[in-house]
Amino acid sequence: MRKIVLAAAVAGAALSLSACSEQTEADAEGAVEGAMADTEANADAMGDDIDAAAADAEVAMDDAAADVDGEMTEMEAEVEGETMTEAEED
Repeated sequence: MRKIVLAAAVAGAALSLSACSEQTEADAEGAVEGAMADTEANADAMGDDIDAAAADAEVAMDDAAADVDGEMTEMEAEVEGETMTEAEED
């Protein structure tokens, strides 16, 4: 999606530059290309950050689920008068 937006921006810039001199057009094209490269690099970095955050969230959820399982086993052992090993086997 970001490439579509960037392509549209480049197309708009190209149309608006048709009346400019060749040097001005070349300078503007270079600026647009630089902006596109920066935007793409930033979007890639943001995607990497999102992936890392999702991985961290997955680990945290797994840890929380393990804690809940442990608490449930402990509660069952107390209620049933069992050892933790017996409660884990149920």
